Amino acid sequence: MTARTLSAHDPATWGPAIDEAVDVVANGGLVVLPTDTVYGIGADAFSPPAVQALLDAKGRGRQMPPPVLIGDVRTLDGLATDVTAHTRLLAERFWPGGLTIVVRAQPSLAWDLGETHGTVALRVPDHPAARALLRRTGPMAVSSANRTGQDAALTAAEAYRMLGDRVRVYLDAGESPGQVSSTIVDATGPELRVLRQGAISLEALNEVAPVRGTDGRLPGEPDEAVSDEAVSDEAGSDEAVPGGAATGDGAVG
Repeated sequence: MTARTLSAHDPATWGPAIDEAVDVVANGGLVVLPTDTVYGIGADAFSPPAVQALLDAKGRGRQMPPPVLIGDVRTLDGLATDVTAHTRLLAERFWPGGLTIVVRAQPSLAWDLGETHGTVALRVPDHPAARALLRRTGPMAVSSANRTGQDAALTAAEAYRMLGDRVRVYLDAGESPGQVSSTIVDATGPELRVLRQGAISLEALNEVAPVRGTDGRLPGEPDEAVSDEAVSDEAGSDEAVPGGAATGDGAVG
């Protein structure tokens, strides 16, 4: 089926475009949607065939599962377990926005995002069209709209040039408003820790809750306060992120 590009610039007129995208997602298809960072390619997070189609469209394997975008912070408790008070404070302060939080997924969830090892990377994007879609579809597996190894798309047209008719609907909201990746925080352990520094600084995070940097230290903490184990476990690659949540290509934001 030939892909369709639909305007999602104006809330007053984007209703039919959102309707069509919702229908595509409900029927297991793929859509490209704008976010506050780059364009993403999305699928119903609870449809394993749709998630596999997303990975195939990008040319990726299951070892790099996509993050999940949600429309509202209140969805956090439905998808995550053992959410700490500090994790909740970060979500309430920085969602919607440039913060991705890796949490332990609810074990009862009927989804298959790939080799997640029981975790999921969640974010609420700060883009009105994306949230309008997510409020109706529910959680979506969303990866950057590009073939693996190529630059993430900043426009719907760039996404189409890479993904073509693998995607049913392209929601076009103009050029992405921001190209800075989200900050990724690991909330699966006893302490919060930055896995990738991005849009939100370590100092800003620590105004809300204690979060260690990629070097294992809190802001202002001396080197000797960090254990050898913490340094050796520093997350500097995709493989080091719990659940395989991508820190580079694949992370929408």
